[in-house]
Amino acid sequence: MNAELWNCDFMAAALKIYLDTFDIESWHSLMPTGLFYGITTNPLLAERAGLDYSALEWGNVIKTASTLGARELHIQVPDTSEDALSFASKRLEDAAPHKLKIVIKVPLTREGIGLASELKAKGHDILMTACYNAKQYVIAHQLNADYIAPYYGRMLEAGIDAKQHMIQMHAIGKSISSEVKVLVASLRSIDQLVELAAVGLTHFTVAPTIAEALLTDKLTQAATSEFALAAKGSSQE
Repeated sequence: MNAELWNCDFMAAALKIYLDTFDIESWHSLMPTGLFYGITTNPLLAERAGLDYSALEWGNVIKTASTLGARELHIQVPDTSEDALSFASKRLEDAAPHKLKIVIKVPLTREGIGLASELKAKGHDILMTACYNAKQYVIAHQLNADYIAPYYGRMLEAGIDAKQHMIQMHAIGKSISSEVKVLVASLRSIDQLVELAAVGLTHFTVAPTIAEALLTDKLTQAATSEFALAAKGSSQE
């Protein structure tokens, strides 16, 4: 394989990691590291952060995400009624002055599937969320969705062979040349991310605790402290 082709394959497989939280302090702490491609949110994350989803000032939320370097912000519809179409359109209007993409998250229910079809027809980027089975990748593909988010940790906790479903979704995508990206969610440890990346998964969303685990390592810190002492001439053999 020549260098140009290798580079194309490498770029196609580049990892993208998203910060999964509505805690704005965590945005300010973690986004400036430059490691995170974007931010993913939902009503439950807003509630955990002490925010009222129905009363959010989305213009300010989007501005903050953009200012901190997010290239995508994933926003979940509050429900699957016709009002969700207006909700999604307003988020695009809010984002117009900023340099980031809005991805609308829709649950993989019968009603959500119908809503997703309408959103795609109107030109929205969409993510099908609350995925628990590889079969749902077929739905996302048929809808021309941009992402599907399987809940890896929750699947394990429900007694599902989550890794096998991830492998199947990845294999289906490759076999049919689908553009639907598997955005693995609900990770419980950084080891899970590393294990799934090793089998070909490339998109992950992580909670702040997992993000911190990615950023830190005790042995690296210890070695760095030794370097600092040596630089000051204080190291001992």
